[in-house]
Amino acid sequence: MNVASAQDVKAVYHITAGVEDATAALNNIKNHLDADPTVRIVVVANGPGIDFLLQGAKDSKGREFSAAVSTLADRGVEFRVCHNTLTTRHLAPDALLLEAKVVPSGVAEVARLQAREGYVYIKP
Repeated sequence: MNVASAQDVKAVYHITAGVEDATAALNNIKNHLDADPTVRIVVVANGPGIDFLLQGAKDSKGREFSAAVSTLADRGVEFRVCHNTLTTRHLAPDALLLEAKVVPSGVAEVARLQAREGYVYIKP
């Protein structure tokens, strides 16, 4: 049996609530990367969880999320947004930050990452 090495760790952070949860999640992701710089992290957002990835979105202290998202993306974090949520909320993909990639379904993406790519699920 092979023992997984640090570079094999892959985590999907699933964000489904508003900006308060996103603030905590981004802090968790930064701490995760600081503890294990080789971890592969994908953030999947759906429902109100996409709010922090909208252009101009701000946290409770009035700081835009764009800088934190950009910094994490530069460290290899991928951000994926649910197309179904965009459709339901009548939002175009260009309302999102440049780092965000649209996937057909947020929950299907989370399931796919776990079942087919071996990602562990983290619900911040």
